[in-house]
Amino acid sequence: MKKLLTTKPWLIYVMLALATSSWGSAFIAGNFATQDLSPITVAFFRFFFAAILLIPIMLVMDKGGRRPKGKEWILVSILGLTGIALYNIAFFVATRDAPIVKSSLFIASNPVLIVVLSGIFLKEVITKRNIIGLILALTGATIIITEGNFRQLFESGLAPIDLVLLLAVICWALYSVVGKIALQKFGSITTTTYAVVIGTLMLMPFVFFETSVIELQQASLLTWGSILHMSVIVSVVSFIMYYQGIKMIGAAKASIFINLMPLSAVLLATLLLGEQLLFVHILGAFFVLTGVTYGTWKARVKEQPNQKVSDVSLREMR
Repeated sequence: MKKLLTTKPWLIYVMLALATSSWGSAFIAGNFATQDLSPITVAFFRFFFAAILLIPIMLVMDKGGRRPKGKEWILVSILGLTGIALYNIAFFVATRDAPIVKSSLFIASNPVLIVVLSGIFLKEVITKRNIIGLILALTGATIIITEGNFRQLFESGLAPIDLVLLLAVICWALYSVVGKIALQKFGSITTTTYAVVIGTLMLMPFVFFETSVIELQQASLLTWGSILHMSVIVSVVSFIMYYQGIKMIGAAKASIFINLMPLSAVLLATLLLGEQLLFVHILGAFFVLTGVTYGTWKARVKEQPNQKVSDVSLREMR
Protein backbone atom coordinates (compact mmCIF):
# COMPACT_ATOMS: atom_id res chain seq x y z
CA MET A 1 0.00 0.00 0.00
CA LYS A 2 2.78 2.41 0.93
CA LYS A 3 4.59 1.68 -2.35
CA LEU A 4 1.39 2.33 -4.32
CA LEU A 5 0.86 5.68 -2.57
CA THR A 6 4.48 6.63 -3.28
CA THR A 7 4.20 5.87 -7.00
CA LYS A 8 0.77 7.50 -7.32
CA PRO A 9 0.72 10.55 -5.01
CA TRP A 10 -2.79 11.56 -6.10
CA LEU A 11 -4.09 8.50 -4.25
CA ILE A 12 -2.94 10.08 -0.99
CA TYR A 13 -5.24 13.05 -1.58
CA VAL A 14 -8.13 10.76 -2.52
CA MET A 15 -7.52 8.76 0.67
CA LEU A 16 -7.49 11.92 2.80
CA ALA A 17 -10.63 13.24 1.14
CA LEU A 18 -12.46 9.96 1.80
CA ALA A 19 -11.26 9.85 5.41
CA THR A 20 -12.30 13.38 6.33
CA SER A 21 -15.57 13.17 4.39
CA SER A 22 -16.49 10.05 6.35
CA TRP A 23 -16.32 12.09 9.58
CA GLY A 24 -19.22 14.12 8.21
CA SER A 25 -21.21 10.92 7.68
CA ALA A 26 -21.09 10.32 11.45
CA PHE A 27 -23.68 13.08 11.88
CA ILE A 28 -26.10 11.23 9.60
CA ALA A 29 -25.38 7.83 11.12
CA GLY A 30 -25.85 9.30 14.58
CA ASN A 31 -29.25 10.67 13.57
CA PHE A 32 -30.34 7.23 12.35
CA ALA A 33 -28.98 5.35 15.38
CA THR A 34 -30.58 7.63 17.99
CA GLN A 35 -34.04 6.96 16.58
CA ASP A 36 -34.04 3.59 18.39
CA LEU A 37 -31.41 3.94 21.11
CA SER A 38 -30.40 6.69 23.53
CA PRO A 39 -27.35 8.88 22.81
CA ILE A 40 -25.41 7.24 25.68
CA THR A 41 -26.15 3.75 24.36
CA VAL A 42 -25.16 4.69 20.82
CA ALA A 43 -21.93 6.26 22.09
CA PHE A 44 -21.12 3.15 24.12
CA PHE A 45 -21.60 0.65 21.30
CA ARG A 46 -19.83 2.86 18.78
CA PHE A 47 -16.65 2.80 20.85
CA PHE A 48 -17.10 -0.72 22.21
CA PHE A 49 -16.81 -2.07 18.68
CA ALA A 50 -14.08 0.45 17.84
CA ALA A 51 -12.04 -0.64 20.88
CA ILE A 52 -12.22 -4.28 19.77
CA LEU A 53 -10.58 -3.24 16.49
CA LEU A 54 -8.17 -0.64 17.85
CA ILE A 55 -6.51 -2.81 20.50
CA PRO A 56 -4.96 -5.34 18.06
CA ILE A 57 -4.15 -2.53 15.61
CA MET A 58 -2.29 -0.69 18.38
CA LEU A 59 -0.34 -3.83 19.28
CA VAL A 60 0.79 -4.14 15.65
CA MET A 61 1.32 -0.50 14.68
CA ASP A 62 2.91 0.58 17.95
CA LYS A 63 4.58 -2.65 18.99
CA GLY A 64 6.99 -1.98 21.82
CA GLY A 65 5.66 1.55 22.29
CA ARG A 66 5.20 3.20 25.68
CA ARG A 67 2.09 2.40 27.70
CA PRO A 68 0.54 4.50 30.51
CA LYS A 69 1.83 3.98 34.03
CA GLY A 70 1.42 5.70 37.37
CA LYS A 71 -0.06 9.20 37.12
CA GLU A 72 -0.17 8.90 33.33
CA TRP A 73 -3.41 6.95 33.79
CA ILE A 74 -5.00 10.22 34.96
CA LEU A 75 -3.95 11.81 31.67
CA VAL A 76 -5.51 9.15 29.44
CA SER A 77 -8.57 9.02 31.72
CA ILE A 78 -9.15 12.74 31.10
CA LEU A 79 -8.95 11.99 27.38
CA GLY A 80 -11.51 9.22 27.75
CA LEU A 81 -13.85 11.46 29.76
CA THR A 82 -13.70 14.57 27.55
CA GLY A 83 -13.20 13.22 24.02
CA ILE A 84 -15.03 9.90 24.16
CA ALA A 85 -17.66 9.93 26.93
CA LEU A 86 -18.84 13.55 27.31
CA TYR A 87 -18.19 14.71 23.75
CA ASN A 88 -20.04 11.79 22.20
CA ILE A 89 -23.03 12.04 24.54
CA ALA A 90 -23.37 15.69 23.48
CA PHE A 91 -22.65 14.78 19.85
CA PHE A 92 -25.41 12.17 19.66
CA VAL A 93 -27.90 14.36 21.51
CA ALA A 94 -27.18 17.01 18.87
CA THR A 95 -27.55 14.59 15.95
CA ARG A 96 -30.91 13.51 17.36
CA ASP A 97 -32.36 16.89 18.34
CA ALA A 98 -30.64 19.53 16.18
CA PRO A 99 -30.52 19.98 12.40
CA ILE A 100 -27.36 18.33 11.05
CA VAL A 101 -26.60 21.40 8.95
CA LYS A 102 -26.53 23.51 12.11
CA SER A 103 -24.63 21.12 14.40
CA SER A 104 -21.95 20.12 11.89
CA LEU A 105 -21.12 23.71 10.93
CA PHE A 106 -21.06 24.80 14.57
CA ILE A 107 -18.75 21.97 15.65
CA ALA A 108 -16.47 22.77 12.71
CA SER A 109 -15.38 25.92 14.54
CA ASN A 110 -13.48 24.09 17.29
CA PRO A 111 -9.93 24.12 15.77
CA VAL A 112 -9.60 27.83 16.57
CA LEU A 113 -10.79 27.26 20.15
CA ILE A 114 -8.13 24.56 20.42
CA VAL A 115 -5.49 27.15 19.51
CA VAL A 116 -6.77 29.52 22.20
CA LEU A 117 -6.94 26.84 24.91
CA SER A 118 -3.45 25.67 23.94
CA GLY A 119 -2.27 29.20 24.61
CA ILE A 120 -4.02 29.37 27.98
CA PHE A 121 -3.10 25.92 29.35
CA LEU A 122 0.05 24.98 27.40
CA LYS A 123 1.50 28.50 27.19
CA GLU A 124 1.67 28.33 23.40
CA VAL A 125 1.89 31.71 21.68
CA ILE A 126 -1.48 33.16 20.68
CA THR A 127 -0.98 35.42 17.68
CA LYS A 128 -3.05 38.22 16.21
CA ARG A 129 -3.91 35.80 13.41
CA ASN A 130 -5.31 33.32 15.97
CA ILE A 131 -7.51 36.01 17.54
CA ILE A 132 -8.86 37.18 14.18
CA GLY A 133 -9.55 33.59 13.21
CA LEU A 134 -11.40 33.01 16.48
CA ILE A 135 -13.55 36.11 15.95
CA LEU A 136 -14.43 35.04 12.40
CA ALA A 137 -15.25 31.48 13.47
CA LEU A 138 -17.39 32.65 16.42
CA THR A 139 -19.20 35.08 14.13
CA GLY A 140 -20.00 32.22 11.79
CA ALA A 141 -21.11 29.99 14.65
CA THR A 142 -23.39 32.76 15.97
CA ILE A 143 -24.94 33.23 12.53
CA ILE A 144 -25.58 29.50 12.30
CA ILE A 145 -27.09 29.20 15.79
CA THR A 146 -29.39 32.23 15.46
CA GLU A 147 -30.01 31.79 11.72
CA GLY A 148 -29.13 35.44 11.36
CA ASN A 149 -31.49 36.67 14.07
CA PHE A 150 -28.97 38.13 16.52
CA ARG A 151 -31.71 39.82 18.57
CA GLN A 152 -33.02 36.36 19.49
CA LEU A 153 -29.72 35.53 21.18
CA PHE A 154 -29.87 38.61 23.41
CA GLU A 155 -33.58 38.29 24.17
CA SER A 156 -33.88 34.54 24.77
CA GLY A 157 -30.30 33.40 25.28
CA LEU A 158 -29.02 30.06 24.06
CA ALA A 159 -31.52 27.25 23.58
CA PRO A 160 -30.82 23.96 25.44
CA ILE A 161 -29.62 22.24 22.27
CA ASP A 162 -27.24 25.15 21.61
CA LEU A 163 -25.75 24.59 25.06
CA VAL A 164 -25.31 20.92 24.16
CA LEU A 165 -23.44 21.92 21.00
CA LEU A 166 -21.30 24.32 23.02
CA LEU A 167 -20.51 21.50 25.47
CA ALA A 168 -19.45 19.30 22.55
CA VAL A 169 -17.08 21.94 21.20
CA ILE A 170 -15.54 22.63 24.62
CA CYS A 171 -15.08 18.91 25.38
CA TRP A 172 -13.38 18.27 22.04
CA ALA A 173 -11.12 21.27 22.47
CA LEU A 174 -10.09 20.10 25.96
CA TYR A 175 -9.53 16.58 24.59
CA SER A 176 -7.27 18.01 21.90
CA VAL A 177 -5.25 20.16 24.30
CA VAL A 178 -4.74 17.32 26.79
CA GLY A 179 -3.98 15.08 23.82
CA LYS A 180 -1.02 17.28 22.92
CA ILE A 181 0.49 16.44 26.30
CA ALA A 182 -0.27 12.74 25.92
CA LEU A 183 1.30 12.62 22.47
CA GLN A 184 4.61 13.73 23.95
CA LYS A 185 4.61 10.46 25.87
CA PHE A 186 2.79 7.94 23.67
CA GLY A 187 2.17 7.23 20.01
CA SER A 188 -0.95 8.56 18.33
CA ILE A 189 -2.61 5.17 17.92
CA THR A 190 -1.77 4.20 21.52
CA THR A 191 -3.13 7.45 22.96
CA THR A 192 -6.35 7.10 20.97
CA THR A 193 -6.83 3.43 21.84
CA TYR A 194 -6.46 4.02 25.58
CA ALA A 195 -8.81 7.02 25.40
CA VAL A 196 -11.40 4.94 23.55
CA VAL A 197 -11.18 2.00 25.96
CA ILE A 198 -11.39 4.19 29.07
CA GLY A 199 -14.21 6.30 27.63
CA THR A 200 -16.14 3.14 26.76
CA LEU A 201 -15.76 1.85 30.32
CA MET A 202 -17.05 5.18 31.64
CA LEU A 203 -20.16 4.90 29.47
CA MET A 204 -20.86 1.26 30.35
CA PRO A 205 -22.63 1.71 33.75
CA PHE A 206 -25.09 4.22 32.27
CA VAL A 207 -25.98 1.84 29.44
CA PHE A 208 -26.87 -0.93 31.90
CA PHE A 209 -28.98 1.55 33.86
CA GLU A 210 -31.02 3.00 30.99
CA THR A 211 -31.13 0.36 28.24
CA SER A 212 -32.84 -3.03 28.32
CA VAL A 213 -32.02 -6.15 26.32
CA ILE A 214 -35.41 -5.85 24.65
CA GLU A 215 -34.57 -2.36 23.37
CA LEU A 216 -31.33 -3.67 21.90
CA GLN A 217 -33.15 -6.56 20.24
CA GLN A 218 -35.82 -4.28 18.80
CA ALA A 219 -33.33 -1.81 17.34
CA SER A 220 -33.48 -1.84 13.54
CA LEU A 221 -30.80 -3.04 11.16
CA LEU A 222 -30.37 0.59 10.10
CA THR A 223 -29.53 1.49 13.71
CA TRP A 224 -26.94 -1.26 14.11
CA GLY A 225 -25.57 -0.63 10.63
CA SER A 226 -25.15 3.06 11.50
CA ILE A 227 -23.34 2.20 14.74
CA LEU A 228 -21.01 -0.23 12.93
CA HIS A 229 -20.34 2.39 10.25
CA MET A 230 -19.26 4.86 12.93
CA SER A 231 -17.21 2.20 14.72
CA VAL A 232 -15.41 0.66 11.77
CA ILE A 233 -15.29 3.32 9.06
CA VAL A 234 -15.37 6.62 10.95
CA SER A 235 -13.48 5.71 14.14
CA VAL A 236 -10.96 3.17 12.85
CA VAL A 237 -10.50 2.96 9.07
CA SER A 238 -10.67 6.71 8.45
CA PHE A 239 -8.41 7.39 11.43
CA ILE A 240 -5.76 5.04 10.04
CA MET A 241 -6.12 6.51 6.54
CA TYR A 242 -5.67 10.01 7.91
CA TYR A 243 -2.76 8.83 10.07
CA GLN A 244 -1.05 7.40 6.98
CA GLY A 245 -1.78 10.56 5.00
CA ILE A 246 -0.01 12.68 7.62
CA LYS A 247 2.99 10.35 7.48
CA MET A 248 3.15 10.69 3.68
CA ILE A 249 2.59 14.43 3.14
CA GLY A 250 2.77 15.97 6.63
CA ALA A 251 0.12 17.39 8.95
CA ALA A 252 0.20 20.80 7.23
CA LYS A 253 -1.24 19.58 3.94
CA ALA A 254 -3.35 16.82 5.47
CA SER A 255 -5.14 19.17 7.87
CA ILE A 256 -6.51 21.18 4.94
CA PHE A 257 -8.81 18.24 4.19
CA ILE A 258 -10.48 18.62 7.62
CA ASN A 259 -12.72 21.27 6.09
CA LEU A 260 -14.43 18.52 4.08
CA MET A 261 -16.01 17.19 7.30
CA PRO A 262 -18.74 19.84 7.72
CA LEU A 263 -19.24 20.10 3.97
CA SER A 264 -19.91 16.35 3.64
CA ALA A 265 -22.24 16.46 6.66
CA VAL A 266 -24.25 19.32 5.15
CA LEU A 267 -24.44 17.63 1.74
CA LEU A 268 -25.55 14.30 3.20
CA ALA A 269 -28.10 16.00 5.47
CA THR A 270 -29.72 17.77 2.53
CA LEU A 271 -29.73 14.63 0.36
CA LEU A 272 -30.67 11.94 2.91
CA LEU A 273 -32.61 13.84 5.58
CA GLY A 274 -34.19 16.53 3.45
CA GLU A 275 -32.79 19.36 5.58
CA GLN A 276 -32.80 22.85 4.14
CA LEU A 277 -29.55 24.62 3.40
CA LEU A 278 -30.35 28.28 3.94
CA PHE A 279 -28.34 31.30 2.88
CA VAL A 280 -27.52 32.04 6.54
CA HIS A 281 -25.98 28.55 6.81
CA ILE A 282 -23.79 29.23 3.79
CA LEU A 283 -22.82 32.63 5.18
CA GLY A 284 -22.07 31.14 8.60
CA ALA A 285 -20.05 28.34 7.03
CA PHE A 286 -18.01 30.90 5.11
CA PHE A 287 -17.09 32.73 8.33
CA VAL A 288 -16.36 29.47 10.20
CA LEU A 289 -14.15 27.91 7.52
CA THR A 290 -12.40 31.23 6.80
CA GLY A 291 -11.73 31.73 10.50
CA VAL A 292 -10.44 28.20 11.00
CA THR A 293 -8.19 28.36 7.93
CA TYR A 294 -6.85 31.85 8.67
CA GLY A 295 -6.49 31.29 12.41
CA THR A 296 -4.48 28.09 12.10
CA TRP A 297 -2.54 28.85 8.91
CA LYS A 298 0.69 30.05 10.53
CA ALA A 299 1.24 26.72 12.29
CA ARG A 300 0.73 24.88 9.05
CA VAL A 301 3.15 26.74 6.85
CA LYS A 302 6.00 26.14 9.30
CA GLU A 303 5.62 22.37 9.22
CA GLN A 304 7.77 20.16 7.04
CA PRO A 305 6.26 17.66 4.57
CA ASN A 306 7.87 14.72 6.34
CA GLN A 307 6.70 15.85 9.77
CA LYS A 308 6.06 13.12 12.31
CA VAL A 309 2.43 12.32 13.02
CA SER A 310 1.17 15.07 15.33
CA ASP A 311 -1.79 15.94 17.47
CA VAL A 312 -3.89 16.48 14.35
CA SER A 313 -4.34 12.74 13.89
CA LEU A 314 -5.59 12.43 17.47
CA ARG A 315 -7.93 15.38 17.63
CA GLU A 316 -9.70 14.56 14.37
CA MET A 317 -10.58 10.95 15.23
CA ARG A 318 -14.30 11.67 15.17
